[in-house]
Amino acid sequence: MKAKKIMAILMTGALAASILAGCGGSGSGSSSSAPAAEPAAEAAAETEEVAEEATEEAAEEVTEEAASEPAAEETASADDGTTPRNETLYFAGQQWGTPNDFNPLSSNSNNFVISQNDSCRAIVYEPLFLYNMLDGQMYPLLANDWAWDDDAQTSLTIHLNTDAYWSDGSDFTADDVVYTFDVNKELATSGFSDYSTYIDSFVKIDDDTVQVKAALNEDGTPVNPLKVLEWLPKMYQLNKAYVESVKERNNGDADAIKQDPMDDCVHTGPYSKFYTSDQKVVYVRDDNYWGVALWGSLPVPKYLAHTIFKDNAAGQVALSQGEVDCCQQFITDVQELWLTQELPISTWLDEAPYGLTAVMPSAFFNTTKNGLDQVAVRKAIAMAVDYDQIIASAMSGQSPTFQELPRCIAGPDEAGRAYCDFDRLESLQFYGNDVDGANALLDEAGIKDEDGDGIREFNGENLSYKAECPSGWTDWNASMEIIAAAGEKIGIDIQTYFPDANTYYDDMTNGKFDICMWSSPAGSVTSPWSKAMFYLSETYGKIEAGNWSGNFGHYMNDEAEGIIEAIPTMTDEADLTEAYTRLSEIWLEEVPSFALMYRPSLFYAVNETVWTNYPAADDGRNIPPTDLTDGYGIAGLYELELVD
Repeated sequence: MKAKKIMAILMTGALAASILAGCGGSGSGSSSSAPAAEPAAEAAAETEEVAEEATEEAAEEVTEEAASEPAAEETASADDGTTPRNETLYFAGQQWGTPNDFNPLSSNSNNFVISQNDSCRAIVYEPLFLYNMLDGQMYPLLANDWAWDDDAQTSLTIHLNTDAYWSDGSDFTADDVVYTFDVNKELATSGFSDYSTYIDSFVKIDDDTVQVKAALNEDGTPVNPLKVLEWLPKMYQLNKAYVESVKERNNGDADAIKQDPMDDCVHTGPYSKFYTSDQKVVYVRDDNYWGVALWGSLPVPKYLAHTIFKDNAAGQVALSQGEVDCCQQFITDVQELWLTQELPISTWLDEAPYGLTAVMPSAFFNTTKNGLDQVAVRKAIAMAVDYDQIIASAMSGQSPTFQELPRCIAGPDEAGRAYCDFDRLESLQFYGNDVDGANALLDEAGIKDEDGDGIREFNGENLSYKAECPSGWTDWNASMEIIAAAGEKIGIDIQTYFPDANTYYDDMTNGKFDICMWSSPAGSVTSPWSKAMFYLSETYGKIEAGNWSGNFGHYMNDEAEGIIEAIPTMTDEADLTEAYTRLSEIWLEEVPSFALMYRPSLFYAVNETVWTNYPAADDGRNIPPTDLTDGYGIAGLYELELVD
C-alpha cells in the first residue's frame, strides 16, 4: 500500500451489476426510487437523501448488534459460525440469503462460493484455468497449458496439473474432466446450454491429457473457437465418482440430481463448508489443499465469512465499522469514507472512477414499436440525454465520461478497444445534451408535432414511451429519469416505470417494454465478440421469450450478423480491426441501444482495520479487483497480511 493510503487511511469500492434487486444489476440497495413525475435532479437528490437515511438506520442496528456480541472471538464453532476475527476475512455484497445448495449442476444455488461467470469463483470448486481481466489471459490452475492442435482450431489439447487432487485425497485426472463435460451434457444443465452447439466432445488421451473437439460446420470449419476456449476458465470440474454417487442416490432423475444439496461435496478448492444459516455463511480452509504446490502456500485467511445483510446500507455500515473487510457493493461518494470520515478504507484506484471499468449499463430500444423502429427517433433520444448528469448523480462520478472513453462495441476493455479505429468512429459519437442537434434530426426526418400538443407523431401516433428498470435500483432509476427529461426537451413523451424486479425481468426477457436497461458482459476470453453479440446479434434478437442474452429490442441487421459469425475464426489483426470498427459504426449509426455509463463488473472496497496488502491498481502484482474470490483475483488471498 502506498504511504499516502496508510496515512490517509484509504481503500474502498462497492457492488456488482448482477441481477439481484437492491444489490445486483444496480447496486442500489434499499433506497426507494423517486416518483416518475419528478425532474431528474430532484430524483437524484431524493435518492441520496433516502440512501443516507437508510445508512443511518442500518448504522444504529449494526451498532446495537455489535454491542450485544462478545468483544473478541477466541475459538471457532461450527454450531453458530463463530470464528477468530484475526483468522477470518469478512465479505459483503455477494450473499443475499441462505444458500440453496452446494451443487454446481444447479441453476439456482444462491451460494456465495458458486459463480461460473467469465471470471469463475474458485473458492470451493475450481475451473481448469483462472481468467485475469487485467490482461485477458488464462492462468494455470487444474490444468497447466492448452494449445490448438491445428491452424483451423478444430480441436485443442489440455495438459492437466499432476499436483491436483480432490478433497477426499483421490487424484484429479482426465476421467474427471471428460466426465464433467459428459454429465453436464447428459443432464442438460443451464451451464451447458451455452456450449451445446460449439463443443462436440472431450476425449481422454491419457490420465493427464485431454483433447477438446470443437463442433464443426458442414464444411469442416469450427462453429466458434472462442466458445470452446470459454469453457476452460468458466466451468467447474467435477469428481466423477462423487457425482455418480449423487446420481445413484437420486435414482438417475435429472431434476433431482440438479437439486441435490451436495453439502457433502468432493471438490478441489481451498475452502470447504463450515457453517451456513440465514444470518451468516462461513467457509474453512482445507489445510491439505493441493494448491500449495502451485501457490507456494495456503490462502492466508483460515475462514471466509459473509454476513447476510438485509440491504446495501447495512453492508456499508459494517464495512465502515471494520466488521466487513471486502465489500462488493456500490457506495455513493465512496471517497468520503476516507476523505471526510478518515476510515481505513480504499478502492482499486485512488481517484475517480475508483474501480476498474468493465461493463456498460445501456438503454435498449424495442425496435418493433412505432417510432422506435426509426433510426432518427432512437438517435435523437440518445443525443439529447445528459450523460454528464448521469455520471455525476447516478454514479457519483464513479465512471469515465464518454469524452474520456468514447463509445465502441468493445466497451471499456483496453484489449478490445485496440481493435476499434476511433478516427473512423469520431463523427458518429454522441456526447450528450445535444438538444438542438436532436431536434434538427427529427425535423429533417419529418417527425414533427402536427397537432400542437407538444409531442411529435409518427404514423399518426404520438411518440410516447415508458423507460423501464427495476424499482429500488436507484442509480438506474435516476438514469431513466434523465432519459425521460431528455425526451421532454425534444418533443418525445417518455415516462419512467419502475416495477418490482421479477416483473421487470419478465418484461425485458419477453420484449414487453419500450425502453429498458441492462448491463453488457464484462471482459472474458470471448471479448469483445461477446459484447458484439450482446448488442447486435440477430440470434439473440430472434428469441421471443426468455431472452437473457442480449439484443432485447429485436434489432435485425444482416451485415452485422455476418460479421459476428465470421469473427470467431478470424486470426488476422487487420481483419479483426475492420470487423469491430464496422460493428461499432453500425451500433452508433443505428442506435438500437446506447451506453449510459461505465461500471466495474464487480465493485471492490476494502477496510484495513484487520487485514492489509489487498490488491490495488498501482502495486504491480497484476491481481484484478475481483474481491479475492473470482478468477485470478483469488491470488490476493495468498498475499493478505494482518494489521499489526
